[in-house]
This record gives sequence, structure tokens and C-alpha cells, in this order.
Amino acid sequence: MRGFFGIGAEKIHKPMNLGSLFRSAHAFGANFLFTISATYSRSSVRLSDTSDAFLHVPFYSFPNLNEAVFPDKCDLVGVEFIEDAIDLPSFYHPQRAVYILGPERGALSPDLLEKCNYIIKIPTKFCLNVGLAGAIIMYDRVKSLGNYSRKSVTLPGKPEKLDGQVYGHYADLSNMDKYRDTLPNDKN
Repeated sequence: MRGFFGIGAEKIHKPMNLGSLFRSAHAFGANFLFTISATYSRSSVRLSDTSDAFLHVPFYSFPNLNEAVFPDKCDLVGVEFIEDAIDLPSFYHPQRAVYILGPERGALSPDLLEKCNYIIKIPTKFCLNVGLAGAIIMYDRVKSLGNYSRKSVTLPGKPEKLDGQVYGHYADLSNMDKYRDTLPNDKN
């Protein structure tokens, strides 16, 4: 798949949701994970992150929005259940993206919404769990940008043949290094 992406949440406080989000991010090939202004029991994250994503994917803990830094030339994509948001099935994912989900029982801060290049939503009747919403967003990204054959229009059809692999852009995360955080078991 071309490009790279990171995913995280603002003001999240439930460790099971965060662990689920990060486990899915590891499975879908995220290049980095992050939180902004988060408050949660760090050691509890591992109860739902059975893949130990923190051992395999860089994690950044930003104390607030003003200190959050991301790779250059990335599009910030807010995930929020608001009327003017772009429905996920209609959204074309940027090659270099940072997906930001809001907190449980809350919304992305107005300041963060203002910084986003795009605001997207999953077209559901009501908000979904943070971990589940993130998994759906990442699945849609992989499905949209991955090198997968199109489904056959007839049943039972065979998928179309694919062209060769196309490689993407390198994710330079050096400007984020000072926020690189320790494993969740190292702090309470």
C-alpha cells in the first residue's frame, strides 16, 4: 500500500477502548500511534491489546493539542459524528494521513476540528465505540488504497488480476521523537 498513516485519540480515558484501537492499528499496519490529552490507566491498556502493539509500533503521548506534532505533509483526518462530515464510503483517503478519534462520551475539541484537513464519519444511526470506529476507518483505508483486485460483478466470479506492487512514501517521524513514550506497563 502506498503512503503511511498514524491513528490516535484525543482526551480518551477508557484503556480498553485504547487497547482495542491500538491492537487494530497494529493489525492494519499503522506507522505510529498517539494520544492527545489522554487520561487512562496505562497498565490496563494491555488487557485489550493482546498483540502488544506498543512493542511493534511507535507510540507518542502528547500532553495537549498545542504540543502535538506529526510528520510533514500529512493530512489530519478527524473522525467525528457531525452533520457536515464526509461519509466514509465517499471519502478518498490521503496517502499520508493522521486519523484522530474523539473521546468516549464526547467530541473532538473545536481547536482540533479547526486543524483538521478533513472531518469524516461512519454513516451509522449513532456513535460507535472508539476502538470499533478506528478499525472500520483503517479497514476502509486498506481496502481503498491497498493493491486488491476488484470484486467480480458476476457470481461466482474470480477477482481481476493485479499489477505489480507499488511502494509508498517513507514516514519521517523524527520531529515526534521528544514525545515518544514508554510502554504502558512502565507507568501507572
